[in-house]
Amino acid sequence: MLNYNNKTLSKKSKLKGGEIMNKSDEASMLFSRGFNCSQSVISVFCEELGLNQGVALKISCGFGGGMCQGEICGAVTGAVMVLGLKYGQNEAGDKEAKEKTYEIVKEFSNRFKDINGSIICKELLDFDLSKENARKIAKEKGLFTTICPKVIRDAVTILEDTL
Repeated sequence: MLNYNNKTLSKKSKLKGGEIMNKSDEASMLFSRGFNCSQSVISVFCEELGLNQGVALKISCGFGGGMCQGEICGAVTGAVMVLGLKYGQNEAGDKEAKEKTYEIVKEFSNRFKDINGSIICKELLDFDLSKENARKIAKEKGLFTTICPKVIRDAVTILEDTL
């Protein structure tokens, strides 16, 4: 459970204007509250897949902004972590789970690319976050308020269809 404006809300009571929020709304809200794209995606699925939300937020923190370098989009890496939680291999000999996970990750990536043209952060933003002062400049250009919420919603929607 996360704390929103000093109110702790459970999965069933996350409200937006008196209505229960869907996962896309919730992920978008988390992003607007200061969590990165990867954190926003994984956190709306983690508890139902057996991972504590606080742990999920910590694990996914370094994946935002394409691992802070503009590489694979954080919304995509968050989604891949969710797919791993659902389908991933957890025993050495379970090749079937590994192959299934790989196939589902490929399907997710292809659907995301079909919608957004890429899974690479710097291509999605049309801006290189690996350069000096890049995050500040990207913020000033409004890239984090225009592009990132859309790709977060897209990742969550694809995940909901996949899971």
